[in-house]
Amino acid sequence: MTLGELYSWGQEELQKNSVADAQLDAWYLLEYVSGVSRAMYYAYPEKELAEADAEHYRSLIRKRAEHIPLQHLTGSQEFMGLEFKVNDSVLIPRQDTEILAEHALEMLQRGMVPSGQRGTAILDMCTGSGCILLSVLAHAGRSSRAGCPSSVGDGKKEDHFIEGTGADISEGALAVAEENSRRLGIQASFVQGDLFENISGRYGMILSNPPYIRTDEIAKLQDEVRLHDPLIALDGRKDGLYFYRRITEDAETFLEHGGILMFEIGCDQAEAVSALMEQNGYKNVTVKKDLAGLDRVVSGVLQ
Repeated sequence: MTLGELYSWGQEELQKNSVADAQLDAWYLLEYVSGVSRAMYYAYPEKELAEADAEHYRSLIRKRAEHIPLQHLTGSQEFMGLEFKVNDSVLIPRQDTEILAEHALEMLQRGMVPSGQRGTAILDMCTGSGCILLSVLAHAGRSSRAGCPSSVGDGKKEDHFIEGTGADISEGALAVAEENSRRLGIQASFVQGDLFENISGRYGMILSNPPYIRTDEIAKLQDEVRLHDPLIALDGRKDGLYFYRRITEDAETFLEHGGILMFEIGCDQAEAVSALMEQNGYKNVTVKKDLAGLDRVVSGVLQ
C-alpha cells in the first residue's frame, strides 16, 4: 500500500472507533513506522511502504482504535522539550504539568530556593517517569552532584551544587525514571517508598504531582486514562486531597528553613490545598494558572 492509502485507512479506522484527534494520531503512527516527514509525505504520497512496515502500521492503528494511548504505542512523550520513555507503569507527562516545572525553574533562577551543606537539593515526590525532576535539572543547566558553577539571586557566579532526588512507591515507575535519567544524561537519585518513608536529609524545594483524582471520578475519565494509566498514580482517595494532606504535614521535617513546597493540583483544588499549606505553617502561598486559565500549581514557603 502507498503512504497515502495507509494514512487514509488509519484515519478512518480511528474515527470509526471515536478516537479523539484521529487524523493527528494516524499521522504520528505513520511517521513513527515509516520515518517519513510531512514534507516527504506530501511530495510522494504514492510512495509504497514495505509490507512489513505497512502491517506494523495497521497493527498499531488497531491498538489505538482500542483506545490504547498513542504514547504507549510509541513508547515516548515529549515534556519540556525533552523526550521521555513512558509505559503503563507511569502517568503520561502532560502539558499542564509543565507549569509546575516552569514555576520551580523560576524559583531557582531567582535564587529563592535555600541551600544546605550539600548545595541546593530538590525532592520530587511521586516522581513517576521523572519528567518533572529531570526537566528542572536539565533546564537549570545543572545536574545532580555535578559541581557546576551556577547563578544565584544576585547574578554572580559561585561554586554550587544541585542535587535531585525522585521518590515513588512504584518499583515499575522508578525503573522508568532511572532509564530516563540515563538516556538523557541527567544524574539524579531515586528512592522507593511510601512518600517520605525512606527519605533522609533536607531539601530546598519539594515538588509533587501526587494522585489527586477523587475515587468516584475515576470511572468517568477517558478510556486512555482510566484503563491504561496506573490507578495508583490517579486515585487521590475520597476527596482527592489524601496525598496533599500527608505530604504537607510531613514535608516540614525534610525542608530547609525557607524551603518551598510546590504541588500540581486539580483545577478545583486550589482553595483546599492552599488552606492545608497555611494550616501547616506555610507562608506566601500562591496559585498559578495554566494556559487555559485554570488553577494548576500551589506553592508556599516554610517559615
